[in-house]
Amino acid sequence: MSKKTKGSVPPGLLYIADNITSKQNILGAPKSEKAKWAKDIKFSDSKETIFFAGCGYQYSSALESMMSLIRKTDKSVIGSDFAMGFASSFQKKLGINAADIYRKVTVKESENEAQPLKDAVKVLKNLGIEFGYLGEEEPCCGGLLYYAGLREDFAHNARETYKKLKSFGVKRIISIVPSCTYALKTLLTEYIPESDIAVKHFSQVVVENINKKPLKFSRDVKITYHDPCQLGRYLGIIDEPRAILKSIKGVELVEPEWSKGDMSTCCGGGGGFEVVFPELSEKLAVSRAEELVKTGAQIIVTQCPGCTMQLNDGLKALKKDNVEVLDLAQIVAMSMEG
Repeated sequence: MSKKTKGSVPPGLLYIADNITSKQNILGAPKSEKAKWAKDIKFSDSKETIFFAGCGYQYSSALESMMSLIRKTDKSVIGSDFAMGFASSFQKKLGINAADIYRKVTVKESENEAQPLKDAVKVLKNLGIEFGYLGEEEPCCGGLLYYAGLREDFAHNARETYKKLKSFGVKRIISIVPSCTYALKTLLTEYIPESDIAVKHFSQVVVENINKKPLKFSRDVKITYHDPCQLGRYLGIIDEPRAILKSIKGVELVEPEWSKGDMSTCCGGGGGFEVVFPELSEKLAVSRAEELVKTGAQIIVTQCPGCTMQLNDGLKALKKDNVEVLDLAQIVAMSMEG
């Protein structure tokens, strides 16, 4: 990244971009942290089909801590730009990850850490899908480099990602994070025309195999669905999650009259927007949470770690502690137990 480019990129995005290019994850966390969630899970030895976990769910508590820190500093006299610039400089020069320190001080990791990933793996296994996992060797899709306008950095990351995937013999990817899915399926192909790796989102694989297992939720419940922007607008995956929810006995799908599908209101997160404009991002989160609460739903279901974080923040601001946000993988896993 040139000095000229660095000067035009907001500090928050620069912090994330530096982490991707140097550490292959958006938080600059040690490689050993990446696959902690999967330490007790047995995967196939074959890597022809792999589960791609992505950064969002693997570092969910750290991301929540970082956003909490950003929003607090944004409302203070120093401002979030200064804080993120300082954090980036601190991390580069001293090897200290400020967001990680804040997370360790304020958040106690629980057994539910990365639960959507654990449940997604459980669901796929129950459906008879065979797949491996690269663990600590999983590369970063680099999507945020592209969304931040750092196309040369993304192109380099795309070539390295493709090279690593091919070195493991990967032919098919089941991806769960919308941003990663779009980057691997669409952007990677744009930059590497010879790419022959097939990419499907988790919900596409589930809907193709949904008839293999009867699904029943533990109680009658009203659920509304929030479309992540990249999943609905970019990838056109709109009907699949709804078909899955409608197939679950005990679930009543209730939705806003018009703000759904490709017309779904954004939660205010994604592409680094929440890092650059934390106050506006928070307002959008509250607005979207309010729209979804008005459906009378007891559970908001989505399929994006960023959306989950944003909607939880929105519900908290609205003081709606009787509504919870869950990933689709969690709902399906719960329904397989019923």
